[in-house]
Amino acid sequence: MNAGQQTARRLAARAGRPVCRSCRSRNTYATAAAASAPVEAPIQQAHQAQHTPPVTVAAPSYAINAGVVLSRPPLITRDLHPLEAAFFLYQRRLNERLALPFARYFYFKKKTPADLEWKRKIKQRLTPARDIGRYEGYGEESWNDELLINAPESEIAWQVEQLLQDAEKTGAEGEGAGENSNVPSTETTEAGEKSSTATPVQQGSARKVEHEPIERPMPRITEADEKGDLKSLNRALQRTLYLLVKDREGRWMFPQDKIIGKENLHLAAERILVQSSGLNMNTWIVGNVPIGHHEHNFLPGAAKPVDSTDIGYKTFFMKARIMAGQANLTDNKLGLADFKWLSREEMEKVVEKKYWHSIKNMLAER
Repeated sequence: MNAGQQTARRLAARAGRPVCRSCRSRNTYATAAAASAPVEAPIQQAHQAQHTPPVTVAAPSYAINAGVVLSRPPLITRDLHPLEAAFFLYQRRLNERLALPFARYFYFKKKTPADLEWKRKIKQRLTPARDIGRYEGYGEESWNDELLINAPESEIAWQVEQLLQDAEKTGAEGEGAGENSNVPSTETTEAGEKSSTATPVQQGSARKVEHEPIERPMPRITEADEKGDLKSLNRALQRTLYLLVKDREGRWMFPQDKIIGKENLHLAAERILVQSSGLNMNTWIVGNVPIGHHEHNFLPGAAKPVDSTDIGYKTFFMKARIMAGQANLTDNKLGLADFKWLSREEMEKVVEKKYWHSIKNMLAER
């Protein structure tokens, strides 16, 4: 034992009763805990006050609606641009000039009525084609395939008329001058029926031939187009038409209603079509996924449904097609006042601006 240790023992003995090392450490820990107790209590209270859960406030919500974009697709091809019509006629004339000559005897037997009719008609139009105008594909001027501006030969209506006239005539019109000939004429019997008889033609007069009428194609412009009937499906045959309805507030929109219970969008769309437009329509809901949506916020002070906290509604639109039938709002359950079948351009003029920006990308260009 060195001198330092001995000195420490003497000082400890003089200080009083000796304390072992373990007791000394235990007293140190207890003293520190007692000293820190009054400080930790306020800290714990402040910590508990900070973690008090706040009062929950209900977030604003929207009602979920299902809408139906019911459309009638185009029934005929679109009108051609004047440049397209002129180019197609040029292509047909070019083909007439470059193709091999028409093998007449492959289609018509010699000296038959069909062969005689063909010879008469080819003298009149100069070409086997019946809808390209008077054009000689193998003559000195056959290179001149182009038409003047506003020439009627490039119009579809003119070409259809030429085909009909060629079918109705035999090529013998105007022939037979100075000859006696029997031509068929139509007489009406007492029963009101028409009978065909042969009527002689005097010398020096041209031959006039009666023909059986040819069935003409239906016009592209219908009666509903001429009258401006926006409720008819027999209009704008070359465009896609969409069903729009007028609600209680006088707004034009697609048929829509709130989803009920556990309905999905497909079932809700089928129910909305029946409740809004009646049963007199054969329709088809295309797919189960919406093609677009529209968000509407209620104005302050606007009327809302009873016990409703919604600040607006979000409408998800389903695509649908009509195959037959017509809309009937007589017994509709959605309070609709009127309906129209409108094209894309017509729809833009009647719906609200915000509504149009939400639906314009869902509509077909034609």
